[in-house]
Amino acid sequence: MNRRAAREVAVHLIYSTAANGETPDFAAEQMFEPEYFATLKDEFGLAKLYAELPDDNQREYILALVNGVNEHMAELDSYIEKYSEGWKIGRISQIAAAVLRTAMFESMYMPDVPMASAIDAAVEILKGYEEERTVKFVNGVMGSFARSEVKK
Repeated sequence: MNRRAAREVAVHLIYSTAANGETPDFAAEQMFEPEYFATLKDEFGLAKLYAELPDDNQREYILALVNGVNEHMAELDSYIEKYSEGWKIGRISQIAAAVLRTAMFESMYMPDVPMASAIDAAVEILKGYEEERTVKFVNGVMGSFARSEVKK
């Protein structure tokens, strides 16, 4: 599993915790159970993403994203609303919000992740789930956020 795949798994966990009110620890514990993880490859055509269980380093990265987004959710959501030109977080699809939260968190709190990589990954991940207009919207939000908030 490469870093992009680990990001996408993190986005799924972030989505799950927001949608189901689960704690990050509970959601991650369940997802990384080998038998459960193996069942995920049959969902939503994600066989390649869930072909192999993350190793310790990948799991550490995924958990850092999930826990970090959870800890900074209010801050991240305020940035999303600020740069989405009047859209409230509730109007944005949950998967797009999870992608935005992940990319913003990486940009602000993970110095080893270049801003361009976070934005590119966000756009590429979202292409698998949303229409082109939503992908463009997220790219625009991230571009405005990058120009105004993050100096990298």
